[in-house]
Amino acid sequence: MFTQISAAAAPAAAAANPYGLWEALEQGGVIAWSVFIILVGMSIGSFFILFSKLIEQQKVISQSKKVRQTFWRSASLKEGSAKLEKNSAYKQLVDDGITAQEHHAKLTDPVEAHDWLHASLGRSEAAINSKLNGGLAFLATVGATSPFIGLFGTVIGIYRALIKIGASGQASIDAVAGPVGEALIMTALGLVVAVPAVLAYNWLQRRNKGIAEDLSGFNNDLLGYLVSGGAVRPVSGPVAPAAKPAAAPAGAKA
Repeated sequence: MFTQISAAAAPAAAAANPYGLWEALEQGGVIAWSVFIILVGMSIGSFFILFSKLIEQQKVISQSKKVRQTFWRSASLKEGSAKLEKNSAYKQLVDDGITAQEHHAKLTDPVEAHDWLHASLGRSEAAINSKLNGGLAFLATVGATSPFIGLFGTVIGIYRALIKIGASGQASIDAVAGPVGEALIMTALGLVVAVPAVLAYNWLQRRNKGIAEDLSGFNNDLLGYLVSGGAVRPVSGPVAPAAKPAAAPAGAKA
């Protein structure tokens, strides 16, 4: 009997814990709930941007592998463009380069073909990089501001603890444990939201840098192909090893 009563009382005591997260939010009132909702919204937005940008980046990386394997083996740029995925970053560069080459013949003022094509391809590359970097500003903002939002909740919790101390005339644990616990929870929530956002921002930026380098290299190769009329193109397959010099006959003199 005594054992059954003790076992039933343990869950009841755990459920009656007045210092949990929801109890702290209830004690904090509108300010605590507002801080909590803002931080949760920031966290959800951060993870949404992280996974959506990872998917977008992986598509571009897969397109880069396909370009290296098949694109430069095509007989013409239009044929190579047809092999690329629709709406891909590399297809956009190729199509913009073809369009710029066609428009150059229609110009009335004398403009060097190299300058015209270089500017057109550079503008297209910048647009792709800008799209890849979209959303990263939100991650940077979350990483920079969420600790301070949590700190705001911390300050309010400490202020409420001081009010209780002043009203009761003594700093007893039961009087200040609730507000102080609320303050610490707000600090922890701010850090929990900020750290993943900062890590995600740095990781995505590093991947974008690698993608930008690949796009820049492809852009230069494409420019060389356009201004040379197709005579200059990168090697699409493995380079054959250089032939070794024939050995001299045994009786020959140096």
